[in-house]
Amino acid sequence: MASGGIYFAPAGTTLPTDATTALDKAFLNLGYISDDGLTNTIDTDTNQVNAWGGDQVLSSQASYAESYTYNLLEVASANAAKHFWGDANVKVDGSGNITEIKHSSKELPEMVVVVEVALTGNRISRTIIPRAKIADRSGDISYTDSDPIAYPVNLSALPYDAAGTTAIEYRAKVASADSGTTGK
Repeated sequence: MASGGIYFAPAGTTLPTDATTALDKAFLNLGYISDDGLTNTIDTDTNQVNAWGGDQVLSSQASYAESYTYNLLEVASANAAKHFWGDANVKVDGSGNITEIKHSSKELPEMVVVVEVALTGNRISRTIIPRAKIADRSGDISYTDSDPIAYPVNLSALPYDAAGTTAIEYRAKVASADSGTTGK
């Protein structure tokens, strides 16, 4: 069983460089994620060249894309609302109550995202996405008696260096199983 947390911060926030150091204070916790968890998808297309007679003589990468999908369950949280709708579209009063959410077609800005997952054997995995962008908010937001309200997120991990790196993962052993995630 996986557990952990997802955090986001404005683009340019100092990136963590290991699995256990406390996150910069700019990172906000997104709260509960649906039991579907988080899915990391890597999509690679290749071009293959065959010689006369059918032998493959060349294979080159044509494209690479990495994305993360998850459903935010804490829709009453200002952090989740700001992540999904954009910081500029969410107003919060002095008591932490969301007073307004503007549904907007405006493209959302890039951000930094950190995903922490507790692994078996008292280990933690921390994945940093230095250039994350919500690429797709398509999906139903259902208001029913039987299901929680959830915001569907599809996040693109964009290359952030000359090597085309889209994410960095760190792993470490932690003191105990209930050490949990480090960015709380």
